Amino acid sequence: MAINFENTLVIGVSSRALFDLEKENIVFETSTIDEYRKYQLQHEDSILEKGAAYFLVEALLKLNKYAKSPDQRLVEVIIMSKNSPDTGLRIHSAIKHYNLDITRSAFSGGESLAPFLQAFDVDLLLTKHTEDVQTAIDTEQCAAATIYDPPLDYLPDEERIRFAFDADAVIFSEDSEYIYKTEGMGPFQINELKNEDIELKDGPFAKFIRVLSTIHNEIGSEKSPIKISIVTARNSPAHVRVIKTLRKWNVYVDQAFFLGGLAKDKVLKALRPHIFFDDQKAHVEPASKVVPSSQVPYKTGSPLRKFLDNQTTLELTPVTTATDKQ
Repeated sequence: MAINFENTLVIGVSSRALFDLEKENIVFETSTIDEYRKYQLQHEDSILEKGAAYFLVEALLKLNKYAKSPDQRLVEVIIMSKNSPDTGLRIHSAIKHYNLDITRSAFSGGESLAPFLQAFDVDLLLTKHTEDVQTAIDTEQCAAATIYDPPLDYLPDEERIRFAFDADAVIFSEDSEYIYKTEGMGPFQINELKNEDIELKDGPFAKFIRVLSTIHNEIGSEKSPIKISIVTARNSPAHVRVIKTLRKWNVYVDQAFFLGGLAKDKVLKALRPHIFFDDQKAHVEPASKVVPSSQVPYKTGSPLRKFLDNQTTLELTPVTTATDKQ
């Protein structure tokens, strides 16, 4: 009988997210396929260094010790790589070296990995290939984020698995964020107060945080090492709607930081999450210097995406003066 991942958290992670393959990627992008294959073969015995997603994957795999039967797996990790099976042998060697309990992989030989997400029942895709992330978000196949390079001196929490999420456009829909971006803080706060008892709509990571909460509850709150935190620019009184929505979802959040526009990186440095998810580059870039961080894109053609793209176009458009016209 075929194995079923229906009750398993499935993480799809690219080889470049799990291991440091930046030198290899430069060779791939600047050389021929044959030269890249030759490079990989020459370095096949060189063990790859840990990448930005390594500590998260290592910690998640340890959750399987809480399974209630030998046949049950709470977490499954799938290597999703654009390498060929031949050049991918080095990745399997690194998995074996670090004693990671990963047995399944997809090597697409340069083709997009997005079509295979549903085939593996992936709940979360972490990769450096922005095109695959965008496709996953657009088609609502799974939660997906583009992971940044890892911080140099990051030390993970060895006893807990910490997840940190932005709220709007990540856990929740972009609707409230759109009001803030287009109308300002005042209308945003009024909207949140007016609708504080109305549940926020699902964002791209809503299902994922529900699955995490389910595993947390299955293990038991006292034993579970999973810790979920929200780190958001919202503040009082807009925080009320967030808390009430999570209650309705039956999702327990261990910590919440309502920063009211303060920089997130200092809080994240103190928190030390294994991964931080945010929709804005302005937050992800500084955060990535202190903790593993990833960016969640907006859907192609969404109202917020259109607005922000238009703003960027306006900023880049030269201002024509009377002198220019002459």
